Amino acid sequence: MTQYDLIIKNGTTVTASDKVKQDVAIKDGKIVALGKDLSGGTREIDATNLLILPGGVDAHCHIEQRSSSGIMTADDFYSGSVSAAFGGTTTLLPFAAQHRGQSLRQVVDDYMACAVPKAVIDYGFHLIISDASDAIIGQELPAMIEDGITSFKIYMTYDDLKLDDYDILNVLAAARREQAMVMIHAENHDVIRWITEKLLDQGKGDPKYHAIAHAKIAEKEATHRAISLAELLDTPMLVVHVSSEAALNEIRRAQARGLKVYGETCPQYLFLTIDDLDKDGMEGSKFCCSPPPRDKESQDAIWSGLIDGSFTVFSSDHAPYKYDSSGKLAAGPKPTFDKIANGVPGLEIRMPLLFSEGVMTGRMDIHRFVEVTATNPAKTYGIHPRKGTIAVGSDADIALWDLTKKVEITADALHDNMDYTPYEGRVANAWPTTVISRGRIVVENEELCVERGSGIYLKRDRPEAAKPLQRLVSEIDPKTNFGAKFI
Repeated sequence: MTQYDLIIKNGTTVTASDKVKQDVAIKDGKIVALGKDLSGGTREIDATNLLILPGGVDAHCHIEQRSSSGIMTADDFYSGSVSAAFGGTTTLLPFAAQHRGQSLRQVVDDYMACAVPKAVIDYGFHLIISDASDAIIGQELPAMIEDGITSFKIYMTYDDLKLDDYDILNVLAAARREQAMVMIHAENHDVIRWITEKLLDQGKGDPKYHAIAHAKIAEKEATHRAISLAELLDTPMLVVHVSSEAALNEIRRAQARGLKVYGETCPQYLFLTIDDLDKDGMEGSKFCCSPPPRDKESQDAIWSGLIDGSFTVFSSDHAPYKYDSSGKLAAGPKPTFDKIANGVPGLEIRMPLLFSEGVMTGRMDIHRFVEVTATNPAKTYGIHPRKGTIAVGSDADIALWDLTKKVEITADALHDNMDYTPYEGRVANAWPTTVISRGRIVVENEELCVERGSGIYLKRDRPEAAKPLQRLVSEIDPKTNFGAKFI
């Protein structure tokens, strides 16, 4: 007599805390039993010699998004979600990007119209806030948070996106009040602008100078300033795509003082360096992203932060712009570095490369791998324990990993809509061979097994990580001539 829709047998489940040889039983899209010698499945999968891991949660990616300069990413919600699934990711949290003057509600409606008919795995949205007017922050943003979009990103750089410190404080106050998670792109805009002008005045416009203009100190200063603003209002904050030891150390100091400051890093800061931007012709443009890849010493520091817990999440920051006039070269066949579309692809390789170079080499504990790629993103953004773990009652989002499967990473082998990968020729020494989303087999035998539009939208809870420490005083303190009822 069948009791379950699917049983995964004879494998080893791995979560952020446990490793157990056991079977997994699934019914109606949920994990309903864990144990040995389970039977009664309509279908069974033999996972002998395979690891059973939670499906990944990629909490930072740009899909079907138009940049502030008007350039559309190469991946839509179909190609992006397919590529993610083939790399072991079962949940995406891309951005619904507001450009100045736009209504947040209309922005989300537009992105939903793109995602609903195309996504093959589950998804939610972060907002991008570029217009911090009173109406947006006081009315529209709280309404969107109440509707389950409980995180948003703000920028300290880019002419058409950046907020000044005053606006950032208004946004942080709203986030504290509504208990939403603030993500921040921390680079000092004026430092970058000043260096860029000096370089271009000297005729230094090649892609390699992008990394010079986006100096480490620009990231360090902005990270310090963002943390200071968050501390003023006791608002939790996550600093995205950290690339340098100096910025990482600002996060570590804040954490050591008990502040709720979180950090994120990405594949480009583990596997690429500044040397990649210094290639013949415009080839270096393929590696231009912000912040840029740094030097070998920075790579080592970022690895250290990922392993020791300083970083909370590991995301792709997938920003796919083709190497042609629709993407990287939209400003012409040989644009100066400041006109090159910023971003690199990474959805599909995010987990396999980290597993290969971290877990397989012994550099990273496998539980830490699960934590930063699945469990912590789910917790940080309000979808745990539904996502990000293997437990009775959780969604059956699972990837079966084969530790003997070697895959050479090439643009042709990946499933995104890109014409290159910055990781061309690298070999991943493990790969997810079967990927399951809500009990549906999405990928099996190197084939996509679900229809476009079969992913579902995730309305998210207010995350525990976004709750303030409640340290603000309520009266003016005469000793400091400073006080709050800020909010």
